[in-house]
Amino acid sequence: MKTTLLIKEIYLEGFKNLGSIFVKNYFKLFAWFSFVLFFVVLYAFIYRVYTGFAFD
Repeated sequence: MKTTLLIKEIYLEGFKNLGSIFVKNYFKLFAWFSFVLFFVVLYAFIYRVYTGFAFD
C-alpha cells in the first residue's frame, strides 16, 4: 500500500508545474499509455512462465 501511495505522489508531483495544458495532457496520455504497455508485457511474461514456456 505504501508503494502505491508513493507512485501516486510521484505521478501527481510530476505534472504539478509542467506548463501549457496541451503539454500537460500529452505527457499524462503518454504516461498512461506507458503504464498500459508495461502491464501488457508483465501479463505476457507471467503467462509464459505459468504455461511452461522454455526460455532457451
